[in-house]
Amino acid sequence: MKKLSLVLAAALLAGTALATTARAADELTIVSWGGAYQESQRKAFFEPYIAAGNKITEAEYSGEIAKVRAMVEANAVTWDVVDVDTQMALAGCAEGSFETIDWGKLGLDKAKFIGGDVTDCAVPNILYSTVAAFDTSKTAEPANLFEALFDTAKYPGKRALQKSPFVNLEWALMADGVAPEEVYKVLGTNEGVDRALKKLDTIKKDVVWWTAGAEGPQLLADGQVVFATSWNGRFYNAIKNDKKPFKIIWDRQAPDWDFWAIPKGTPKIEEAYRFISFASDAQRMADQTKYISYGPANMDSEAGIDPAILPDLPSAQDNLKTVFYPDPQFWGDKGDELRERFNAWLAQ
Repeated sequence: MKKLSLVLAAALLAGTALATTARAADELTIVSWGGAYQESQRKAFFEPYIAAGNKITEAEYSGEIAKVRAMVEANAVTWDVVDVDTQMALAGCAEGSFETIDWGKLGLDKAKFIGGDVTDCAVPNILYSTVAAFDTSKTAEPANLFEALFDTAKYPGKRALQKSPFVNLEWALMADGVAPEEVYKVLGTNEGVDRALKKLDTIKKDVVWWTAGAEGPQLLADGQVVFATSWNGRFYNAIKNDKKPFKIIWDRQAPDWDFWAIPKGTPKIEEAYRFISFASDAQRMADQTKYISYGPANMDSEAGIDPAILPDLPSAQDNLKTVFYPDPQFWGDKGDELRERFNAWLAQ
């Protein structure tokens, strides 16, 4: 199927209408990220939707919004529903590559979706988070995230942090006393960036920087660090599948979303709405947690989640008590500048 999708995309970019004419009139093409994530969607959404009498063609991609843009500009849209991350959702909405979502047509209450107000052009489906974790066999539980990351007197040793300004700058400012609601006001100034980097200076010599999500849990497992950050799913896999004695620190978790988006101009827009409504059902979203440790965006899903799984999800109400939501629009506007400042600081 992946090969087929690439062939169709190539035909489109060559200016042909082959893909449009080749597919069945009642068949919906849904594009996602492959791997364990798409497998969880297949079990929770795609197979039940097919069992209800609908037809689906699955395809995979790697987040290339340029492919969606090319289809829209050529007026030859062959992808009907696409799973996108936050930056893609915002960029696609701003450039007109995605339809504006009519929540009334979906029959859904936007207020019940975590991240429902992030963009007008996509429906949130899952929540995942950047979190910290520690090895319970070696380290006592810290009072909060900032004690874990910045109190090197109480917790001597290395910390594994992502080699990126994203989240690290926000955490540094909050650890330095900035209220969560003031973080982006402060970080939007040169003085605020200086303040965040000065706070990170206090632990710079104690940081091991990672670039791939698997590195944080591995560094923790190897005993090279006392605390590590990564995405919650990475630590969940280490705990559940590799039987590591890790514990996630949910304090100040920094969530992000994936969304369902509809490429603008698809001739299957009614079918696309029908599928998104189906897949956004509270119980179906709860069912997805059986296959992957991501939290449903639908807040009503919690009641249908296995109580044994719930504590491991970023969307669990107990895990949201001190949540910090990064501002994707801020990073869209300021990201390049902050990455330049951060990289210059790293090189010092």
